Amino acid sequence: MSYLSIFAVSFTIALSGALSPGPLLTFVIAGSLKYGGRTGPVVIAGHAVLEILMVAALTLGIGKLINKPIIISAVSITGALILLYSGIALLRSIPEFSFDGVITETRYSSTLFLQGITMSIANPYWTVWWLTIGLGLLLSSSEKGLIGLSFFFTGHILADIIWYSFVSYSISKSKKFLSLKVYKRILGICASIIILFGIYFGISTFKKF
Repeated sequence: MSYLSIFAVSFTIALSGALSPGPLLTFVIAGSLKYGGRTGPVVIAGHAVLEILMVAALTLGIGKLINKPIIISAVSITGALILLYSGIALLRSIPEFSFDGVITETRYSSTLFLQGITMSIANPYWTVWWLTIGLGLLLSSSEKGLIGLSFFFTGHILADIIWYSFVSYSISKSKKFLSLKVYKRILGICASIIILFGIYFGISTFKKF
């Protein structure tokens, strides 16, 4: 494949994944209500660091070592617990939420950055994707050397940045049209979805034993 083809394929596949409902998207929606439009880019920055580490690990051949049922199960259980904790914490914070309390201080960027990492780890499908589809794309791109890998990763992460930034900005601006009551309901729905993801991942893992 040409460099442009590598970029286009990577961007398209990553965008289709970003558009699909999941813990990360749900958190960005909820976070944008609380922290504003910067939520998406900061969360994806944390997500990107984790993905760089995954690309490095797979490039070094570590994927063969971690692509084992026991390790995938451990990741799934850990992820389920993280999602349950995050969902419950969000649910408990709803009564105190107000438009006047929307947080904009830069000191909260570190929190959002870390959430980008934890929400990615918490989704076992993220790990499985990189060990299957992601690994295949990575190997194909690596035939073009470091430049090919660069085009692959740039296309992949750019899709996430564009989509999640758009979602975050749109949500943060919508408070002009929605009431506080509606916002709290949206937060409640997001928290419930995150909890349900945790329960689903946990049950799915135990069914494999």
